[in-house]
Amino acid sequence: MSIAAEPIIYGLIFVAILVLVNGIYLVAFGKSISLNSRVNRRLEMLEKGNNREEVLEQLRKEMTQHIKSQRIPLYSLLANKAQKANIAFTPSQLIVVMGVLSGVAFFGLTFGTTASAPVRLAVAVAMGVGGVYMWITKKANKRLALLEEQLPDAVELMVRSLRVGHPFSSAVNIVAKEVPDPLGTEMGVISDEVAYGRDMGETLKEMADRIDMQDLRFLAVAVTIQQQAGGNLAEILAGLAKVIRARFKLFRRVKAITAEAKWSGMFLSGFPLVALVMINVIQPNYYDDVRETAVFIPACLIVAVFLVANIIVMRRLVDIKV
Repeated sequence: MSIAAEPIIYGLIFVAILVLVNGIYLVAFGKSISLNSRVNRRLEMLEKGNNREEVLEQLRKEMTQHIKSQRIPLYSLLANKAQKANIAFTPSQLIVVMGVLSGVAFFGLTFGTTASAPVRLAVAVAMGVGGVYMWITKKANKRLALLEEQLPDAVELMVRSLRVGHPFSSAVNIVAKEVPDPLGTEMGVISDEVAYGRDMGETLKEMADRIDMQDLRFLAVAVTIQQQAGGNLAEILAGLAKVIRARFKLFRRVKAITAEAKWSGMFLSGFPLVALVMINVIQPNYYDDVRETAVFIPACLIVAVFLVANIIVMRRLVDIKV
């Protein structure tokens, strides 16, 4: 039994691409860009001596640059995810990173495989673009999950601040100082914008629309209604915090209940592909006897169609909306 090394080399190069793009990002912006930092990025930029207006301008640019670049060909596939992940790279820098990673992949494929130049070029471009897309998707999902987890505690902190006599703008500023990223920097930008004269309800609504998060829309609507009709904002936000926390618990419960079905769907969708790869790794000549027959290519296309249909159907079956 002979084991083919090329499929393993393809996998190792793709993993190296994922590691490299994250390394480039950390080198370019430092550890403050990481969501695991206890001190949020805005405060760290201010502590380094940057002017408050410059920090606000830089953060606002990062928060809106991707959504403004959706008209760039092919970049629209990344723009929405990059916006939610709040990637600090500009769109042009991301495109350059894709090109660099594609070049690195092509270099690795040239020395590690015997594939023809057109195949190496196509695979290298797919790895460069696909690696960046997977990296952005992972960061976006992690950031949204952290925002959902941080929001109830942040709203309760606002409630406590309001009850001891602070105005709402001061309560938001306290959240911006006490809460780590990603919510800390988001609230810090809102605090700075309000300090320069922008309406609080408008800034909250813009943040909710940019992140596309329903709980933030609830917060923006509650603050806007209180500004127009009056009332006890502390009590309103206390009730909102309970609703958000209850929704968060419900989502976690549904996620736990459907976890087995989702993993079963992932297994049934991925097993045929894994089996195909393993057959080619363990026995590269397995299909040699039938490769030259007239029905081989049509049979491969039919199998590919069924595999895609299987993935779509299984995803629909386990994608439960709450």
